[in-house]
Amino acid sequence: METKQVLAALGALAQESRLAVFRLLVQAGPAGLSASKIAEEVGIAPSSLSFHLKEMTHAELITPRQDGRFIIYSANFEAMNALIAYLSANCCGGNPCSPLNPD
Repeated sequence: METKQVLAALGALAQESRLAVFRLLVQAGPAGLSASKIAEEVGIAPSSLSFHLKEMTHAELITPRQDGRFIIYSANFEAMNALIAYLSANCCGGNPCSPLNPD
């Protein structure tokens, strides 16, 4: 993952509503959720939700797809895993480490 993509993803997640939406979509799995279901679950007004979904789509963290007259949003697990890999690539200088056991 390129640094520019990492910054876009982190920037998109650095907001409470967007983080909540992304976590909800990760929980929903590949099937995803409609915008109305996301708004209901997270408690965001549809007009605000639209803005947040656009930001996460531009950061490639979520993927929209048409399903009849609905748009279904799902987490982009490939991008999520690439972000996690980027952030942990040089973890502990190559030594095994655990947050539960700092030794």
